[in-house]
Amino acid sequence: MENILIEKQDNIAVVTINRPTKLNALNKATIQELHDGFKALNEDKTVKAIIITGSGEKAFVAGADISEFANFSIAEGQQLAAEGQALLFDFVQNLSTPVIAAVNGFALGGGLELAMSCHFRIASTNAKMGLPEVTLGVIPGYGGTQRLAQLIGKGRAMELIMTAGMIDAETAKNYGLVNHVVAQEELLEFAKGIATKISNNSTVAIAKAIQAINANFEDGTNGYAVEIENFGACFGTEDFKEGTTAFLEKRRAIFPGK
Repeated sequence: MENILIEKQDNIAVVTINRPTKLNALNKATIQELHDGFKALNEDKTVKAIIITGSGEKAFVAGADISEFANFSIAEGQQLAAEGQALLFDFVQNLSTPVIAAVNGFALGGGLELAMSCHFRIASTNAKMGLPEVTLGVIPGYGGTQRLAQLIGKGRAMELIMTAGMIDAETAKNYGLVNHVVAQEELLEFAKGIATKISNNSTVAIAKAIQAINANFEDGTNGYAVEIENFGACFGTEDFKEGTTAFLEKRRAIFPGK
């Protein structure tokens, strides 16, 4: 891995995008490394929550690496978006292991799209977020037009995308784009605190919950039906047996993750 760092401790993995000279901009190599990293962590049963952040104090991810696609054709542009969405952004959204974005600075373009693909977001007080693609004569291509509207509403998404504006962390919190805003020096520990709470719960149930919540945003999918199916499936798991037994015995559950 040349562009990302992965650290694991106490059932929590921290993925750091490490291209500080490029403000952690996403290029093809970084997207591939992130895919590989997330895939490996998702398969590691000792990892119960993942935090993704950027190196340094300026940027989470300042955007995509424009030099890679400045001369692309229509077909190449469509392929770039399709492959990127499948490889990373949709992949992260549908990961069964919870992914928390710790937004430690600028999250612009592909950076905000990556943060939005995570299951939820925490921002530092200095964070700035936006989708400035129209200033380049293009639109967000990694799910930005879809996820931003889902998270903050159609009108606000329209304004933010059309003006290419940036919002600060408190505004992002007021819009519902991020869950919490904390000082930058507290960001990672705060995220780890939430990740620890997650890691104490049933990984099987959490994976089913992620799937059910995401189903509500999929065209042609009945989210309520997925919820019913996944609720029932939980009854056949060892985690359900342990969780209910521990409750009745008035002790803390120790979930086997099965």
